[in-house]
Amino acid sequence: MYARVIFVMGILLSQALLALSPEETAKLVASIDENQRNSGDYKSLVFIEEKERNKPTKLFEALVYRRDVDDKWIILFTKPKSEGGKGYLRVEKNIFLYEPALGKWERTTERARIGGTNSQRSDFDESRLAEEFNHQYVGLEKLGKFPVHHLKLSVKTGIDVAFPVLHLWVDQDTKNILKKQDFSLSEKLMRTIYYPKWEKMYSRSKKADVYVPKEIRIFDEVEKDNSTLVILKEVSLDPLEANIFTKAWIEKKSK
Repeated sequence: MYARVIFVMGILLSQALLALSPEETAKLVASIDENQRNSGDYKSLVFIEEKERNKPTKLFEALVYRRDVDDKWIILFTKPKSEGGKGYLRVEKNIFLYEPALGKWERTTERARIGGTNSQRSDFDESRLAEEFNHQYVGLEKLGKFPVHHLKLSVKTGIDVAFPVLHLWVDQDTKNILKKQDFSLSEKLMRTIYYPKWEKMYSRSKKADVYVPKEIRIFDEVEKDNSTLVILKEVSLDPLEANIFTKAWIEKKSK
């Protein structure tokens, strides 16, 4: 019994020694953002599969455009035909939805579900964790075979985000997120998200490598049998045309 107590105390002591200080935690959160920061433009072809009660119900194809230096973002649906031309636009921290069938725009929020799926704007956008959240180190853990840092993040005052509390499991080696959980203000678990595939790409605008997610698996924790699979293909970091992030551009593409 004594030997077991000593063994357990040894494990706890080793974990405490490996735990990150507040300064090291801040550096880690900044590294997560920096890993994905392109300092230029971004485009990808996205496939979104929505499942309800574990059965596929919706399949979308869309194009995602970003200009991270100006905090601008577009997702333009191309398939199915019934959704083709629908577009979301974020400019100056405002998000707008264009419905081509009605020919009109409406303002939406960070909490809006993209195309009625479990995905949201933040799932396709640049990481801004250091800018938007305060951070707390929870512990050193294992996620499958990967040693990970477990972090808790709480939104900063005056910042509008979809979920005010996040838990992250960050790969020790790459500093990429492997798992994320989104919580409401009352800390009710809303979504669990896995990032099983990341790709390293060279960014000419940044003059350095960046990591881009290639697959995102989103699980609804309120309606337990609902989930969303996001596959990102044909990722390009080349410059986009100058006037792309406008309502007029989306309207033209929607015709």
